[in-house]
Amino acid sequence: MPLKAFRGPKVWLWRWRRNPLRRRADVVEAWVVLGTCLLTVLAGVLAGLVAAGTVERGLARERATWRPTVARVAARATGKSPAHGSHASAGERVWAEVRWTAADGSAHTGRIRVEPGSRSGTPVTVWTDPRGRLVSRPTTASEAAFRSTLTGLLVGASTAAVPCVAGLAVRSRLEHRRMEAWDTEWARLGPQWGRMV
Repeated sequence: MPLKAFRGPKVWLWRWRRNPLRRRADVVEAWVVLGTCLLTVLAGVLAGLVAAGTVERGLARERATWRPTVARVAARATGKSPAHGSHASAGERVWAEVRWTAADGSAHTGRIRVEPGSRSGTPVTVWTDPRGRLVSRPTTASEAAFRSTLTGLLVGASTAAVPCVAGLAVRSRLEHRRMEAWDTEWARLGPQWGRMV
């Protein structure tokens, strides 16, 4: 026999309906559950959208302001790894010092990875910010969309977890208090049932 036959039909929103068996704790729990659901969804969606928009705008600003610049290798790239002193394997780039001139005419130096054996004066392309400092290549529009979406999802899920966990804790506390109330009532009425039988 199915379990539903023992439990009876499911009645939706029973905690808000007029019922002589409905307790104040049932109504409070219903509002806690509803408030938790609404806060979880709203907080998660809003935080996710704000985070995704912030990341998207920041990456768009980088694409708009970071520029490729031609730099020159300052000294021949030997092909040795500076950390271990070992030779680079085939296809592996090595660190070398490069020099470039920013848009305002100021000279800059920095270290980037170049092909092993690059001679002094070899031109290489570097990316610089408006102040002429070295930066990484800016993300493409599709990479930025993926990164901002992923960030929005992670921030939204993390933010939504806060009201969800808080609501579960409050509901658990209400359940504990309800069980204590039932124990108290049973201790008072249980002996009377024994006498009646």
